[in-house]
Amino acid sequence: MPRKLIGFILMMGRGHQAALLLLSILLFAVGILPLEIQRRIVNGATQGSSLSAILKLVLAYVAVVLSEGGIKLGLNIYRGFIGEVAIRWLRMAVLDTGNRHADKVTTPAEGVEMSIVLAEAEPVGGFVGTSISEPVLQAGILLAVGSYMIYLQPFLALAVLAVFVPQAALVPIMQSLINQRVKTKITVMRHLSDGMVKHMSPKAPQYQASRVQRLFSTNMNIYKLKYSLNFLMNLMFHLGYAAIFALGGYYVIMGRIEIGTVVAFITGLNKIADPWGALVDWYRDLKMTQVKYGLIRDANSAGSSATAVSR
Repeated sequence: MPRKLIGFILMMGRGHQAALLLLSILLFAVGILPLEIQRRIVNGATQGSSLSAILKLVLAYVAVVLSEGGIKLGLNIYRGFIGEVAIRWLRMAVLDTGNRHADKVTTPAEGVEMSIVLAEAEPVGGFVGTSISEPVLQAGILLAVGSYMIYLQPFLALAVLAVFVPQAALVPIMQSLINQRVKTKITVMRHLSDGMVKHMSPKAPQYQASRVQRLFSTNMNIYKLKYSLNFLMNLMFHLGYAAIFALGGYYVIMGRIEIGTVVAFITGLNKIADPWGALVDWYRDLKMTQVKYGLIRDANSAGSSATAVSR
């Protein structure tokens, strides 16, 4: 197995990652069009445009939305395929190591092998499908929508930008705390699996109960950190909406912008919220997957190395 996660991702297929990258670029390029069409529909309706002109814009909107949805559908299925290929490879690699060295006393514990094959391989392999395309797609949407907002009204765009600055500082700190607990969780789960395979001590049930309780406590700590971060992010987004309503309403009253621009900003912030949340989730997955991949690699390497020494 490659030493780093990025090496494993590229080993699963550079061509596939390039294709996913192209689909992601196409998707965020198309994604900016609905905002402009919405703005034109609202302004047309409030400024006396003909019904036929508005209907043409509505049809264009529907066509763009269908195109965007079709591209996203293909991208998600393709990602799932690449992820499942990686999961299958990881599981087979661990099983192959165990089968080839089944008669060696230095073979990795059966409980660890069971934990990797049944539980740990899936999140690591699944991340391969989104590892490169996801940040490009979501960052592209943020850049495209953000640039469009700046073009429409720079001061309103600054109000939106202020929503993300505290989050960008907070997310890495919270994720580092979560990662420590994820590593503990995986280690305890391996010991739990190992205890289910081997019953060498009369106190085994007592040890297992202690491990289950520790898993409970660790998971609760993860939930508290994760959902506290979600709460703070949601609060900041709603403060952003409040800023758009206040500042946008003032500009409309003063005649400096059209009502369609305020609508475009509200829709734009909503459109930014999803990719920003997805980007934060991707960052979380990246950091947790790096921890999980390292533990799988070390366990698999330890089994192979120990067998080599025994020879």
